[in-house]
Amino acid sequence: MSNTNAGHDHVFLGAAHAQAERRSWMVIILCAIMMVAEIVGGLLFGSIALVADGLHMSTHASALLLAALAYSYARQHAHDRRFTFGTGKLGDLAGFTSAIVLAMIALLIGYEAITRFMAPVPIRFDEAITIAVLGLAVNVASVLLLSGGHAHGHGHDHGAHDHAHDEEHQIEAGGQRLWLSIFEDGVPPRFRLAAETGARPRAEEATIETLRPGGARQIFALEDIGEYLQSIDEIPEPHAFTALVRLAPDTEPYRVVFEEHADGAGSAHRDNNLRAAVIHVLADAAVSLLVIAGLLLGRMFGWNWLDPVVGLVGAFVIAAWSYSLIRDTSAILLDMNPDLGMAERMRTVIEVDGDHLTDLHLWRLGPGHLGAVLSVATAKLREPHYYHRLLARFSALSHVTVEVQRN
Repeated sequence: MSNTNAGHDHVFLGAAHAQAERRSWMVIILCAIMMVAEIVGGLLFGSIALVADGLHMSTHASALLLAALAYSYARQHAHDRRFTFGTGKLGDLAGFTSAIVLAMIALLIGYEAITRFMAPVPIRFDEAITIAVLGLAVNVASVLLLSGGHAHGHGHDHGAHDHAHDEEHQIEAGGQRLWLSIFEDGVPPRFRLAAETGARPRAEEATIETLRPGGARQIFALEDIGEYLQSIDEIPEPHAFTALVRLAPDTEPYRVVFEEHADGAGSAHRDNNLRAAVIHVLADAAVSLLVIAGLLLGRMFGWNWLDPVVGLVGAFVIAAWSYSLIRDTSAILLDMNPDLGMAERMRTVIEVDGDHLTDLHLWRLGPGHLGAVLSVATAKLREPHYYHRLLARFSALSHVTVEVQRN
């Protein structure tokens, strides 16, 4: 017996998709102009390092073009039924492709630098330095443009909490609405249980039990401090567990899942298309600094050999970035599990009441969107929608299919 999410679409694009697309086109124009200036200037003034920086800039322009086209295509075909799981992975495909091209460019730059060691050419330092400084300025401007929409484009909302560890969850208890939260604003973290209307549960009868990944359990007694019930003991870090809330002894508990939220985006939420663009220009800024330093030292001390050395270092930087992006994007394209910690928390939520998770497949559909297929063995009369409700706390889960096996 199985079912999947009903009545939903298959649009798995990042929350800042349109904004990232616009920013990419703006940076493409900047990079294209500077690319031509650096390559032409390097050839005219004899600097292989400047040519290397210009070629590196060309990879940025090409990668950004791929990124912008991927954003555009993904947006235009977001509702195309031919894409079984939407077009959210197009950005990762574009990033993988640009990384392959970048690796080839790194080899070409390295070859040219070695050639210049064997057959040096005169360098017109003043002109080359001027163009390199302009290239650095363009890189800084590009980083500022791209990063403006990059900091929090996760594609989901973390819920009603202002602190990285504070969460508040609603509990429907027999017509009464309760709110469970972790409060730690300037004080040691403790549970707080408040009632929206009506009488609160009695402190001497209510308990909260935490169940952590790995099976560790802890029971928290509560005390009445006026407007709400508060746990007597502090809550140890990390705040990632399932809380079993019992309003009276020997009653069925209410399950609440708390997740540890980091300030940055995890790999499951990362927009690799925009990430590729940002890393491209950041790497190019670093190469530009190396070029400027090499040209200045070469002019001061007559070290013409330093220019091809900087070219080799630049090739290494490009190759290292290429490897990193190939590794990350290929993992997504091959549907590797993007969040092992989340998979374990899902297991804890499913198995906390005696059920057994027999199979779980978790993969990324797009920035901030995960898909999951799971099989649950249970001795109870539970339907798939029961487990959909349990997993609803995981906001990144956008497409879930559940199979129930009767023991």
